[in-house]
Amino acid sequence: MRDGGGEPGAELLVGGQLGQGAEIEDEDVVEVADPPAGLEADIRRHDVPFVVEHDDGTRRPIHQFLHVHRTVSIHSPCRDPPDPDNDSVVKVLIVEDDETIAQGMARHLGAAGFDATYVGNGESGLARLRYERPDACVLDLMLPGLDGWKLIEMARAEGIGTPIVVVSARGTEHDRIHALEIGADDYLVKPFSMKELVARVRAAARRSARREETPRGEAIEIEELRIDPREVQAYIDGESAHLTPTEFRLLYQLALDQGRVTTRDELLQKLWGRREAHRDRTVDVFVRRLRDKIDKQASRHTFIQTRYGVGYKLEAVPK
Repeated sequence: MRDGGGEPGAELLVGGQLGQGAEIEDEDVVEVADPPAGLEADIRRHDVPFVVEHDDGTRRPIHQFLHVHRTVSIHSPCRDPPDPDNDSVVKVLIVEDDETIAQGMARHLGAAGFDATYVGNGESGLARLRYERPDACVLDLMLPGLDGWKLIEMARAEGIGTPIVVVSARGTEHDRIHALEIGADDYLVKPFSMKELVARVRAAARRSARREETPRGEAIEIEELRIDPREVQAYIDGESAHLTPTEFRLLYQLALDQGRVTTRDELLQKLWGRREAHRDRTVDVFVRRLRDKIDKQASRHTFIQTRYGVGYKLEAVPK
């Protein structure tokens, strides 16, 4: 820990837990509201609650002194905190400016075994996506500064493939479809059940893991379309189609099912981990994106064919 000089508002670098389960990450900056003379922090990880020890030997809970103004991780006090060195721990980034909602989501995700951290603005969220590459991201749309719409667009434009689950009070069909069209993977309308949030994040994290585990088989070539699982990318007339990971997985699944129609419900279960619900347009939106990137760019054929009332089929049909 670094002593900020004993002046009110001094900044300290600490590591440990704050109160009943809020973990302050190493190198996070915290502010001492009223630092006592000769302050020494005796911080031991995973000991609830941590205390501040004075020169005279008295000890008080650390949360009486510290106000966190950067990101924190929330873990359930009923379970061991995730091991940061354990690569199997699923890391979830929450980008939400309402701290109460962010803490609630992080607490429930932590109780479900995820390593959940949150930030309160879009700029910090985009920086985390760039440099930490979490397994999944939970994103509010109405953020100060860089909003959620722009964050999604910038992340996808930079090639960041982290699955993004949007959580927003904006619940119109237009809002949901637009978020999916610009690169979101899933959409939950507030208010929502925390159990449903956990289920959606778990499905998104599975998609992220499957992307890493996609069988690196031989490329599939259909006329001018080449689908390359080693590159996790598709090519039209030799040019990259710039598919996102989720778009590629949908195209690859249709290629594996080549010769038969795959229903929307099958695709939702295989790729999004849930059954088809009333007015669920997720598959349709991603098919539309594939058509924009594949069919419209192909010189001689269309490939994504619709069987109305049933589903979709990958088949080369001359233009």
